[in-house]
Amino acid sequence: MIKDELLKSKAESVLKNAYCPYSKIRVAAAILTKKGNIYTGVNIENSSYGLTVCAERNAVASAITNGEKDWEKMTIVTDSDLVKSPCGSCRQVIFEFDKNLPIDFYGPNGYYEKFISSELLPEGFIL
Repeated sequence: MIKDELLKSKAESVLKNAYCPYSKIRVAAAILTKKGNIYTGVNIENSSYGLTVCAERNAVASAITNGEKDWEKMTIVTDSDLVKSPCGSCRQVIFEFDKNLPIDFYGPNGYYEKFISSELLPEGFIL
């Protein structure tokens, strides 16, 4: 329970850093590794929408950049009622590294959902 609160707190602490001048939707993610380290990411939009990078993929990139591929949990926080789960691209990227990763998703007004990466992407692409 303390880990859950810490992970949510870490994601919330960087939510303000999201760069979202187009959608106005802020998203932040935090990954807890099995070594006990936490890596965060925020969404970074671009006027060429296809170049936008989601918070989840930025958190994954941060963990991988730091040599950590063994994760315990991911927490995602948003300030938007429109977003209820990771997008399809993020689902695949998360699935690549952990097919059974627990994911907590928090939105405004008390929205909370708990997922497992394989539930979000039941037939994820594997080479």
